[in-house]
Amino acid sequence: MFSMGGSAFAYDNPELLPKEQTPIIDLAKTLSEKQRLELENSLNSYEQETGWKIRVLSQYEKTPGLAVKDYWNLDETSLLIIADPRGGNLLSFNVGDAYFALMPRIFWVELQTRFGNQFYVRDNGEDGAILASIQAVETCLDRGGCEVVPGLPQEQWQWTLLTSLLGGIIAGFAASPRKENESFSIGWLLLLSPLWIMLFGIFGIAPVVTRTNDILPLMRNILGFIGSAIGAYLIAERKFKDPDSNKQS
Repeated sequence: MFSMGGSAFAYDNPELLPKEQTPIIDLAKTLSEKQRLELENSLNSYEQETGWKIRVLSQYEKTPGLAVKDYWNLDETSLLIIADPRGGNLLSFNVGDAYFALMPRIFWVELQTRFGNQFYVRDNGEDGAILASIQAVETCLDRGGCEVVPGLPQEQWQWTLLTSLLGGIIAGFAASPRKENESFSIGWLLLLSPLWIMLFGIFGIAPVVTRTNDILPLMRNILGFIGSAIGAYLIAERKFKDPDSNKQS
């Protein structure tokens, strides 16, 4: 079992375990009673339907530690989500080996940094971070695996839009004419293609299509690239045709 972001197994305090079997041990009282009951039913049903075992442990000053291994019979099909606000990141994971055939280690790093960071927890609560991480894992299990965490956060989409716009500006300036009777500079466009293709394709489009099926952010980035490219082309073309336009008499 792979442990990321710390371990829940530093101690062995079986007296903290509930007498009845439950997929959730909420020592930090992170979830409301309604949330806990709904999540308990959901995790039990998911395990019965798919065989994947997802367990949640929230802790603060006390932890059952090593005792949860035997209590939950954690194995290669088990995922233990640990919520502990004392660290720099709320979430950490103990991941069974079977999960890595569907989701690589970089997936778990992104899952932790996206939902466990202090800004996400501040805006969505500790309960929201736990529930969102579980939903992401179950989505990927149902899909048959994921290379990246599904979903496109607003700040990430804004970054992809920015790189798309920058790629368009570079492509537009590159394509602007530089010779008499030239309307399009294919040579410069190709010369700078590694730069604008990287900005638009790798940083502007790829993160969107790998994380969401929503067409709206994709179309916004494409239109942003086209619009900025046309604008940059027209500005550069005007300066070429009238090189003295900015000179002061």
